Amino acid sequence: MKIYTKTGDIGETSLLGGKRVAKSALRIEAYGTIDEVNSYIGLVRDVQTDERQKNVLKEIQDRLFTIGATLASDPDGNFKKVPDLHEADIELLEQAIDSMEKELAPLTHFVLPGGHVHVSYCHLARTICRRAERLAVALGHQTEIAPLIIKYLNRLSDYLFVLGRKTAKDLGVEEVKWFPRTV
Repeated sequence: MKIYTKTGDIGETSLLGGKRVAKSALRIEAYGTIDEVNSYIGLVRDVQTDERQKNVLKEIQDRLFTIGATLASDPDGNFKKVPDLHEADIELLEQAIDSMEKELAPLTHFVLPGGHVHVSYCHLARTICRRAERLAVALGHQTEIAPLIIKYLNRLSDYLFVLGRKTAKDLGVEEVKWFPRTV
């Protein structure tokens, strides 16, 4: 398979199933943003030293490929060979969040992204995940998409926030708390 096909040179791309759509279509924005968050999660995984977290992040990347394939499929076509998402995938995120939170002080302030480059990577991934979630919700207003996709993206952004906090703790850096200006 060649990496370039030249079929996208006029601003269109193919969904799984063959249907051609504009590269600016909401569906393409949604699964393109899933790809973007997946790339940032790869960066987060690359700097992670905790093997358990690396394994969870790899699993997340696999699930994001599942979500991307689902969103890249022609909803009216007969292309049905896409992997699926399960409630257990969300439970994995929730268990990872709960496990990390046991080691963290209770959250008493809003936290600003930063404090260490590895923490910032987590927040970048989190904010891109939130954008992917918003795009998936918008796409869901146009066509049917699996509700588990929205739920997974919502929980994933929570996981990435907590991972940023846990990373700060593991690195021994202070979280950057937000204190609103009062005057």
